[in-house]
Amino acid sequence: MKLQVLLVVALVALLVVDFGAAEKVHKKHRKGKRHRTSTTTEQPADAAVAAEAVVAAQAEQDVMTILAEDEKEEEKEARQEEDVRLNEVVTVDPCHDKYCGAGKVCQLSAAGEAECVCIPTCPVEVDPRRKVCSNHNETWGSDCEVYQMRCLCDQGSEMCRGEKYKHVHIEYYGVCRDMKDCSPEEMADFPRRMSDWLFNVMRDMADREELSPYFLKLEREAETNLTRRWTNAAIWKWCDLDGHPHDRSVSRHELFPIRAPLMALEHCIAPFLNKCDADDDHMISLKEWGKCLQLEEDDLEERCDEVRGEEE
Repeated sequence: MKLQVLLVVALVALLVVDFGAAEKVHKKHRKGKRHRTSTTTEQPADAAVAAEAVVAAQAEQDVMTILAEDEKEEEKEARQEEDVRLNEVVTVDPCHDKYCGAGKVCQLSAAGEAECVCIPTCPVEVDPRRKVCSNHNETWGSDCEVYQMRCLCDQGSEMCRGEKYKHVHIEYYGVCRDMKDCSPEEMADFPRRMSDWLFNVMRDMADREELSPYFLKLEREAETNLTRRWTNAAIWKWCDLDGHPHDRSVSRHELFPIRAPLMALEHCIAPFLNKCDADDDHMISLKEWGKCLQLEEDDLEERCDEVRGEEE
């Protein structure tokens, strides 16, 4: 609208200027032709120029009035848009920050509150590599089915297949197979091999720059202080496994990241981790973890608290 009005103003001004210039040329031409101009003939021309100037001034005034009105209208619309924006109700999904864990999903209750429920249906997996073997040496169609069953049993659902499935967890990926027994000699040496493996993994992740600054600090200390090598590696993996919430205990389910990849190479890993759970509560505490790896209990707890404090 403003652009159109400005174009009108420019056009009117141009017409006035052109008219004045044409009138001057016309007067000059008449003087050259007649050598003398009558005063009575000039007056009508001057009056016409004056009249055009008045019209142009009035047009300019009208344009300025229109521009002022448009500006007021735009300011009014801007205030209305701002009022609408301020009065908008921001909708926040209650499930956005709700943590439910494996085998569960968040949904809204009748009161509109976020709550965790067992996942209703697991996707049908056709890839045989998606199959998993549980701690009961049973092959399941997918990890989702295992987590779903544990959730159903934990909540007392009629769909639970039995009390033992309340603590079912995945041993490794693939169909179940016969595993070699772990001899007493192999079990006695396993803490050392386990500690070496943890340190090698931590060092490899540090080389690939995949450790957080806090864990990288532990790795650098372990590189220069051999007495801290196994302890720092154990602390790193423990703090890494102690997920949500940080409760100083690791469930059998949380041990899956270190149990599953080692099953094919270390047939002692499953009985070793079972042995770590001395009180058989399906949770391995820091004290039990340190004892299994033959580490100083006090030192392990102190350093883990230090890492937690730096992370927070």
